[in-house]
Amino acid sequence: MHVGVKGLANAAAGSQLNNKTKAAMVIISLGPERAARLYQYLKDDEVETLTVEVASIQQVDSGKLDAALSEFYELCLAQKYISDGGIGYAKQVLEKAYGSAKAMQLINRITDSLHAHSFEFLKKADPKHLLSFIQYEHPQTIALILLYTTPEQAAAILAELPREKQTDVARRIAMMDRTSPEIVKEVENLLETKLSNVVNSNFTEIGGVKSIAEILIRADRATEKYILDEFNKTDPELTEEVKRRLFVFEDIIYLDSRGIQRFLREVNTKDLVVALKGANKDVADLIFQNMTKRMQDTIKEEIQFLGPVRLSEVEEAQQKIVQAIRRLEEANEIVIGRGGKDDILV
Repeated sequence: MHVGVKGLANAAAGSQLNNKTKAAMVIISLGPERAARLYQYLKDDEVETLTVEVASIQQVDSGKLDAALSEFYELCLAQKYISDGGIGYAKQVLEKAYGSAKAMQLINRITDSLHAHSFEFLKKADPKHLLSFIQYEHPQTIALILLYTTPEQAAAILAELPREKQTDVARRIAMMDRTSPEIVKEVENLLETKLSNVVNSNFTEIGGVKSIAEILIRADRATEKYILDEFNKTDPELTEEVKRRLFVFEDIIYLDSRGIQRFLREVNTKDLVVALKGANKDVADLIFQNMTKRMQDTIKEEIQFLGPVRLSEVEEAQQKIVQAIRRLEEANEIVIGRGGKDDILV
């Protein structure tokens, strides 16, 4: 495992130095021979960034150097404990040395850095190739892998999984929060070995409702509907949370004129006025363009005389409009054009 430039130079509490400068100061303090050995573990772009920063430093303040070296030492120590005995062991040891707040701060820096570099080889993988390697894995393993692909890749793979596995994997993505770096590394090594002949080399984040929503937005309508229906059977609350993420008020720009005119007939005028009070210009202009002149004048006049409105009231009104749009889409009365093949009208 290597922390990389970001890991070397995570900001210490209260420090005014930026990350690159702190990393460069550590390199300078190591001397040419040891710095050269360290460079062997860094990527080309990291070496280039560090070298430029080292060259730009004219003199080193001893106090700031001590702070940078202390931080570097603490991070190295935290990473060693994680490597030796896992998160639990590292937390135990670091809490004794630094207290619980500082211990968690160090552990979070290390794990965030590791997550950012995990599964880098996946982003260039063809979803069909990836599917053939992971489709028979445990749903939890598949969920973890899909979180480290792009939403487009994940949507393509999810759509091809057997129906019963689709729901299980999607639910696990939605419920996932944090994963032990040891498990991530183990799965990564296994998958990289399997895929070594079909991909070269890239990576991101971990789990939750936002992740599954981003995947479903890019999935075909049938897959999205099936998974949401299955979710709803066991967890209606989770289903509603995912649905809220699938379409937000600003996404009205993806509706055609007929769709906008249709939902305008459905929504309460008072809700529309409050929603437009806090709408961005593009969305507001598009909605006004699809009103009659008389309705435009009425709504604009009501907005003008409405006065200040709480943000929570604006969001509530916008959410009511979003819910109306979702109901109309589910009834096949409007189409939300997200750019997929199912959005082509003939």
